[in-house]
Amino acid sequence: MALLGDQYASSDDDSPKIVTKEGAAIATTPVVAAPDVSLDVWFSSNQSPPASANVMQDPMRLSLMQAHPADLALTYNVPYEDLARPAQGPSNPYKSMNTLKRKNALTGDAQEIVISDATFAAQHRTFQSLGFSQDPSVKGAYVGDLDKAQAFGGRDIVQMRPSKENSAAFRQKRQKKGDASIVDGEEAYKGPWARYQETSEGSTSGDEIAFKRGELSDHEQYDEEAPSAAKSAAISKLATNYSDDITNSETTKFEAKEQYDYQGRTYMHVPRDQGIDLHQEPGTQKNYTPKKRIHIWKSHTKAINALRFFPNSGHLLLSASADTKVKIWDVYHDRELLRTYSGHTKSVSDATLSPKGTHFLSSSYDKRILLWDTETGACTSRFQIKGVPHVLRFYPSTDTHEFLVGTSDKKIIQFDTRSGEMTQEYDHHLQAVNTITFVDENRRFITTSDDKSLRAWEYNIPVPIKYIAEPYMYSLVRAALHPNGKSVAFQSADNKVVVYSATDRFRQNRKKEFRGHNTAGYAVDLSISPDGQFLMSGDSGGYLCFWDWKSCKMRDKIEAHDGPVICSAWHPQESSKVASGGLDGAINYWD
Repeated sequence: MALLGDQYASSDDDSPKIVTKEGAAIATTPVVAAPDVSLDVWFSSNQSPPASANVMQDPMRLSLMQAHPADLALTYNVPYEDLARPAQGPSNPYKSMNTLKRKNALTGDAQEIVISDATFAAQHRTFQSLGFSQDPSVKGAYVGDLDKAQAFGGRDIVQMRPSKENSAAFRQKRQKKGDASIVDGEEAYKGPWARYQETSEGSTSGDEIAFKRGELSDHEQYDEEAPSAAKSAAISKLATNYSDDITNSETTKFEAKEQYDYQGRTYMHVPRDQGIDLHQEPGTQKNYTPKKRIHIWKSHTKAINALRFFPNSGHLLLSASADTKVKIWDVYHDRELLRTYSGHTKSVSDATLSPKGTHFLSSSYDKRILLWDTETGACTSRFQIKGVPHVLRFYPSTDTHEFLVGTSDKKIIQFDTRSGEMTQEYDHHLQAVNTITFVDENRRFITTSDDKSLRAWEYNIPVPIKYIAEPYMYSLVRAALHPNGKSVAFQSADNKVVVYSATDRFRQNRKKEFRGHNTAGYAVDLSISPDGQFLMSGDSGGYLCFWDWKSCKMRDKIEAHDGPVICSAWHPQESSKVASGGLDGAINYWD
């Protein structure tokens, strides 16, 4: 003890000493606060080491065990005694007891037990509803609320389900659901909130009864209803019809000064006092490109989506807009707004006049198609479809009662205006239908779609006779038939106009491509002059572009609107008059 008090060590005999003035020797050995703890590695022998052999170590095995910390593999076989030896040395005081425990999950030690999905779901519902479930690791044991487990006899939700007879008898005790059209009264609608007769006696709550009978799942609850007010008479079903009734909401308004002329004729009469014969066949006059704007029609508040001149005469102009309105304008005389047709609740996507012009169709993004009387403004028929109608076309015959509509759900639907029923469906396209063009004396028609394909059909036969889909093709968004009936021009989404033949082969005319305008991102309409000499198209920069049909060279390019020009139409009788509409909501008339 005296030696320990004087800080004596066995190695002090060999270390140098410093002698002070008093003559006392002080050792210069440094003091180590946390000395290294040696590993007891014994000699390999059959005999167990003696008790006093705690300092006998094998230096070779000691050097092998002191591997580099960065090593990923052991260079020798470690004996079992070394593997089972407890960790030696001082413990880390900064580690908690939870981190020292062995675990295979973030929250502890998780044991894997094989259990079916049905059994797990039943036990999970039992624990969520009753507060206990079976312990899968110990047979006959339970976890959770053991008092409830004993009260229910350890049965789960499935085992407590009653028979069909008991359930049927219990349902009879429940009040009737009532009529959904009645808000208040004895027969008022209760639905899933209908009470049980046992609840009126105060015996058991509706939740407990329904749960015991198996009528209420673990995540449902019956809400206790407040005391009902004084009984009143049942109201009609119209009082609870909260959806907008748009079945007969179509209206029209005459906007001009006078509805009849001095002879009692309406605006449907083709004028004869304009110095031009509007009854002649379109295309008899030679056409020229326009040079200046002569009039502006302003009444729409949003973009113009379609422009249609009156068939053959062209003395009226029909416009469809994104402001849900369709308007008809006078091209001659005062050039005033004649009538407004209101009936759609969303943007009007397309409009088309019948071959005689007495009726016209309008389609909208509200998935409705309306048939209007051009003269009186009355809505004569309504057609409801599932998809959004993109394009409308009457069958081009003077005594027609049928029309085609291309929709966003990849279908072309044929309707009869007399019966209002669908008569045919063409459903081979893979995406939304964009164009419908009748060719070959109206015996066939061509359709294009966003699936970058072109299909030709026989009318009334829902099987395509021609299918064209090339890797270099883009979506063909608009179409215009050449007056000679032999070619069809398509507005392609890659800023060019391509031409396909309208004969039996339906091949592309690679020599005819019209370039120089920008239409990417817009469904820009195009039009061909009545004599077939010029092709006209809008532009996303606000221009009207004109090409020569034979040479495919751009003849003229005029600045027409402040924004993109969406639609344009060539007058069927005038030599150089065209109409254009854009996103600015204005309709410009050019000559």
